[in-house]
Amino acid sequence: MLSVVENCFSPRTAAFFDLDKTVIAKSSTLTFSKSFYQGGLINRRAVLRTAYTQFVFMAGGADHEQMEKMRAYLSALCKGWNVQQVKEIVAETLHDLIDPIIYDEAATLIEEHHTAGRDVVIVSTSGAEVVEPIGELLGADRVVATRMVVGDDGCFTGEIEYYAYGPTKAEAVRALAVSEGYDLSRCYAYSDSATDVPMLEAVGHPHAVNPDRALRREATLRGWPILVFNRPVRLKQRLPAFSMPPRPALVAAAAVGAAAVTAGLVWYASRRRTVGAAMPG
Repeated sequence: MLSVVENCFSPRTAAFFDLDKTVIAKSSTLTFSKSFYQGGLINRRAVLRTAYTQFVFMAGGADHEQMEKMRAYLSALCKGWNVQQVKEIVAETLHDLIDPIIYDEAATLIEEHHTAGRDVVIVSTSGAEVVEPIGELLGADRVVATRMVVGDDGCFTGEIEYYAYGPTKAEAVRALAVSEGYDLSRCYAYSDSATDVPMLEAVGHPHAVNPDRALRREATLRGWPILVFNRPVRLKQRLPAFSMPPRPALVAAAAVGAAAVTAGLVWYASRRRTVGAAMPG
């Protein structure tokens, strides 16, 4: 049970949530693969490939080499996609695809953190064009997400402008603490992946959610709480409190600039970046 509302004289606090397999039951970006196919962005073979990638992602059985191959393939897939078309596809299918896979337990935590006076920040490796609408759906206050470079023609160039992955997530959290006045020792963080240990270490109240084996081992050693989320539920089926119009999902300083989304963003390895990551302000 979370603490009562923060004292008005206390420093500000926040709860930082990873997205995929922490707040929602699947990969946020890969979930849109069928919609991208119907919109003409990818072909049937790509749909099958991303379906396999989703399976591996859910099973947690891919080794580093397999992940690198998937990242390379999917990151190249989006080159040339029209950004406005991607936005429209996500907007049209968001409720049908994402609403049913939101964990009831995560939605409850978001409610409780807001009731306690804390900001809710989604910190995801997925592209901003996917993460921002999901953040708005959830009522998040801020979003940190990966951005890709957009060319003069309004299409993705295939290059990364900012990659929200691993230690970079922790850097974004610390940057937000400075800009927003958060006391990180009193903040919360939630993730399923060992790659997010740096983000979890940055706050005073880290939590492992549906952790992979490496994170479960780390959480056990450090005495971090381990949570199990297994009840996806549509938000409109929950309590009326969550059915209120959501707060606008503000893009954190880490995500200001050209927004991006592609299947490849989820898997793009930092060492394969063709554009250096820009640190959020």
